[in-house]
Amino acid sequence: MKEKVHSIQNPVQGNYGDSASRYNRILDRIRDQVQSSKRPEGSTKLIAVSKQHPAEAVVELARLGQTDFAENYVQESLQKIQSVKTLLKSDSLPNPLCWHFIGHIQSRKCRDIAENFDWVHTIDSPKIARRLDSFRNQKSMLQSLIQVNLQNETGKAGVQIEELTDLTRLVDSLPNLELRGLMIIPRLEKNYDLQCEVFRELREILEQYQSCYPSMNQLSMGMSNDMAAAIHEGATMVRIGTAIFGPRP
Repeated sequence: MKEKVHSIQNPVQGNYGDSASRYNRILDRIRDQVQSSKRPEGSTKLIAVSKQHPAEAVVELARLGQTDFAENYVQESLQKIQSVKTLLKSDSLPNPLCWHFIGHIQSRKCRDIAENFDWVHTIDSPKIARRLDSFRNQKSMLQSLIQVNLQNETGKAGVQIEELTDLTRLVDSLPNLELRGLMIIPRLEKNYDLQCEVFRELREILEQYQSCYPSMNQLSMGMSNDMAAAIHEGATMVRIGTAIFGPRP
């Protein structure tokens, strides 16, 4: 089942504390950058990265209208997802929460990821793709992004560009994975033009694949320090953590 990018929520009014204020500011920044980049309203979704923050922090944002949350560490996230469900049990939220896995995927953790997450952003090998597919035993397909290591950084996860075609073909062929797009974590760069350069390259790569794979319509790129450049170059998802939740405990 294909998922459309949802419109960004309007900022919530009221005194909800620091997290709420930071959350509203990020929504404002995303909306303003989308507008200044002449992209359609609502074309970039906020993914709130809740790693190392408690379930109560997720619940606070969920009650303000945030639906998409991301985690990096499997063991931490399993307990948190269950705690959030318990804390929100009596709430009547208009939309269910959607959980994204954005950390490096260890082979032995594939079952937990496949069984507990709606999206995975970091597929980077045939072995990982096949294991996720084998453990996805649900009605819905696992929405899947391939992580690309465009800058050939040693020690960083992500498929090399010359291996992308084969991995894309494999993910698309697996019955329990739905190929949705690409993801990148570029090296830290303060120069806006250089930030745009790498994001533009990933967008152009995605565009080359879309004629064969129409479901590839997602670009997960951009964090707090390079969000503006990512949105300008076509990010459909930006992954923001500390700028919303504050420093990690």
